[in-house]
Amino acid sequence: MSLQIQNLTKIYGQQKAVDSISFSVKEGEIVGFLGPNGAGKSTTMKITTGYLPPSSGMVKVGGYDVQEQSLRVKKIIGYLPEHNPLYLDMYVHEYLGFVGGLYGLTGKVLKSRVEEIIALCGLTREQNKKLESLSKGYRQRAGLAQALLHDPEVLILDEPTSGLDPNQIIEIRKVIKEVSRNKTVLFSSHIMQEVQALCDRVIVINKGKIVADDQLSNLLQQKGGSILVVEFKEEVNIDELNSIDGVASVTAVNAFKCKVHSQAGIDVRSELFKYASDQNRSLIELKVEEHSMESIFKELTSEENEK
Repeated sequence: MSLQIQNLTKIYGQQKAVDSISFSVKEGEIVGFLGPNGAGKSTTMKITTGYLPPSSGMVKVGGYDVQEQSLRVKKIIGYLPEHNPLYLDMYVHEYLGFVGGLYGLTGKVLKSRVEEIIALCGLTREQNKKLESLSKGYRQRAGLAQALLHDPEVLILDEPTSGLDPNQIIEIRKVIKEVSRNKTVLFSSHIMQEVQALCDRVIVINKGKIVADDQLSNLLQQKGGSILVVEFKEEVNIDELNSIDGVASVTAVNAFKCKVHSQAGIDVRSELFKYASDQNRSLIELKVEEHSMESIFKELTSEENEK
């Protein structure tokens, strides 16, 4: 079941929190939705789930218009918001039973589903505790459990691993992978490793606008030029390296080593070898440094990228 967003805009006063964005997510696709704080991620997710009306534009989930057919949409969507709203005075199993009832589950079906989700989300030992007594990590698990309870076809997860320790993150990652095989999943995260572990595709939003939408592999390979780690026997001359054709910038690591950032699509290794030969410098190391998701994210959301 697909998710479609067309020309979506949300305005607060004079500020456009979301500025005419469009994208779609196919069935079975896990898409990472990234952006700095205030970029418009949570606003987009709230509109997508019907919890917030748009100023303009259209959102369809499984072919249903979120504004015109909101009840149908809420039956097929599972939503974990950024600030997980739990009834803290309820017990874990009681809360999940209550949520299941809201979705029309009853009797043995409800009981079985609650037990299944409790086990899936690692809440077995916590099920007889009140939500208010749980750690932040376990509260987050309870929030994920309620989003999965009615076996939705579309999952909207806003920072699903927030507050979890490294081991819990790995466990929740496995849960998301397992339950999303035949689902449409859009999730936001500020943890770049999480995106690389879960997603095939990434959408980056900055100041309300989409600045990238591509397969993760393409983004890692194509965005920007390469980074070369270069070490000389002699001290590095930054100005000379910056003057080489195809070099975008040079960052010193120490007196003898630096990182050379090439312009997009240009391989400057031969030029660096020529420079070393012409200047009678001894080249000790020259290796390509892979782009990380962190470096790409920083580049896409930098002030320079907006100009």
